Amino acid sequence: MQDSRTSSALAATLVREEEKILACVHCGLCLEACPTYVATGDEDDSPRGRIYLMRAVEEGRLAKTSPAFQRHIDRCLGCRACETVCPAGVEYGQLLEAARGEIMSAPARRGPTYSLMRFVLRHVWLQPSRLRAAFGLARLIRDTGVASLLLKTNLAKLISPRFEFALSLLQSSAPAFATRNRASANVECGGKRSATPLWISEHEFSTKAPSALRSAGALQTVAPARDFGALLFRGCVTDGLFGRVNEATERVLAVNGCTVNTPDNQVCCGALHAHAGDLEGARALARQNIHAFEVGQAFLPVTSSDPQPAPNAPIITNAGGCGAMLVSYAHLLADDPDFKERARQFSARVRDIGQQLDVTGIREGAAIGPAPITYDGSCHLLNGQHAGDASLKMLSAVPDLKFVPLEGSDVCCGGAGVYNLLESDLSEKVLAEKLKHIEQSGAKVLATGNAGCHMQIGAGARLSEMDLRVCHPVELLDKSYDRAGFYRDEIFGT
Repeated sequence: MQDSRTSSALAATLVREEEKILACVHCGLCLEACPTYVATGDEDDSPRGRIYLMRAVEEGRLAKTSPAFQRHIDRCLGCRACETVCPAGVEYGQLLEAARGEIMSAPARRGPTYSLMRFVLRHVWLQPSRLRAAFGLARLIRDTGVASLLLKTNLAKLISPRFEFALSLLQSSAPAFATRNRASANVECGGKRSATPLWISEHEFSTKAPSALRSAGALQTVAPARDFGALLFRGCVTDGLFGRVNEATERVLAVNGCTVNTPDNQVCCGALHAHAGDLEGARALARQNIHAFEVGQAFLPVTSSDPQPAPNAPIITNAGGCGAMLVSYAHLLADDPDFKERARQFSARVRDIGQQLDVTGIREGAAIGPAPITYDGSCHLLNGQHAGDASLKMLSAVPDLKFVPLEGSDVCCGGAGVYNLLESDLSEKVLAEKLKHIEQSGAKVLATGNAGCHMQIGAGARLSEMDLRVCHPVELLDKSYDRAGFYRDEIFGT
C-alpha cells in the first residue's frame, strides 16, 4: 500500500475529470458498451470499475504495482465505446493512458511478453530505419509464402497458438483482390488528364525537380476541376504492410479533386506507445510528426488556381487508430510550451479519408460485382475521430453494391493494437462474437477502416475457415474507379 497521494499524469487527469466522474449517476450504459465487461461480467473489467481502481492508486489506497490494478487495466481494450455512451462525458481514454503510464513506470515484473513489448517499442518503433527493416522482413515472410506454409502445415500451431495467430495476422494483411500497378497511371479528373505522378514527396521535389521549377513552384500533380490541397499520413503499419491502401487513397483523392503530398520524415503516430503507457515515447513521435508536416506543408503541389499552398491543409489518414492518436496530440503535448499551440493546430487539421471526401464530394464509380459486402466500424474511427459514418459513405459511391448490415458493427473486434497477442484469451472471446455476426450477415467481403481491425478479423476468419475477404473501404472505391475508367494508362488497355 502507498502512504501518500501520487503526483503523476494519472493524478492530473483524474483531477481534470473529477467533476465529470462525480456526476456519474451509475446508469450502467458504460457496462453494456464495454466488450470486456460483457465477456467477463466482472465489474473491475468495466470502465466504472477501472476508474475506481485508478482513484484508489491516486489516493494512495492501492499500490500501482498491485496485481489487481495492473491486471484490470491491462485487460481494457481501449476501444472508448464507454466515452460515446457516457452522459457525463468522462474522457476515459485519457485516464486509461495515464493509468498505463503509472504501470509502465513501475518496476518491470510482468513477464517476458510485456518485457519484449517494452523493448520493441523503445528500440525498434522509435527508430525508423529499424522499423522499416522489421516490416521489410515481415513482408518477405508473407510474400514468399513462408507464413502460409507454416499455417497450412500446422507447424505454427505446434510452436504455439499465439505464434499461429501472429502469423495469421501477418497473412491477413495480404491483398484481398488482385492488384495492378497503377503507379504511373494517368488520372481523369474533372474532364482533364495528367500523366504526372499522383503525388510528389518533399524528397522527390527537392532532388528531382530542376531548381528553376522548384523556385517557381511549377510542379503539380493532377489538375482537378476544383482544387483541394492535402497531406497524407502514411502510418507505420499501413505503410509497412498495406502500402496498397495508401496508393488507393492517393488515387481516390486525386479523382475527387484533391492534390496530395506525403511529407518525408513522418514516423509512427505513437498510438502503440500511448496505449502501452509509454507517454514520453508517444510525445517524441508526436513532435517529430508535427515538424515533418510543417515542412511538408510548403511542398504541397500547386495548381493554376491555387499558386500558394493553403496554410491549414488537412492531414489525411486512412487508419482509425492513427487518426484518433493524431487528433489527441493537442492533449498529449498540452504541457509542452514549445509544441502546445503547434499540436493544437495539427490536431484540428486531421481528417479521415472519408471525412475529406465529404468535403470534396465523391464521384460515383462503376459496379464491382455481386458479392455481398458489409462494413465494420473501427473503434477509434467511431469513438476517437467520430468519422465512422463518413467512412461508410465511401461505399455509397459504388453503384449496385450489395450491402448487408452487420449487427454489432460498432463493437470492438478485440484487436486493439497488440492486445490480441498480450491478452489473447479475452481477445479471442471478443473476436468470436464479431465473427459470429459476420457469418450471420452472409457477407463475403468486409470493409473496415483500420489496419489493426483488418488483420484481427482477417486472422480470425482465416483460422475459422470462413469464406471472407477483408479490405479497406477506399480499396473498394478505388476498384470501382478503375472499372469506371478514371485511371487511364496503356497498362489497362483503355
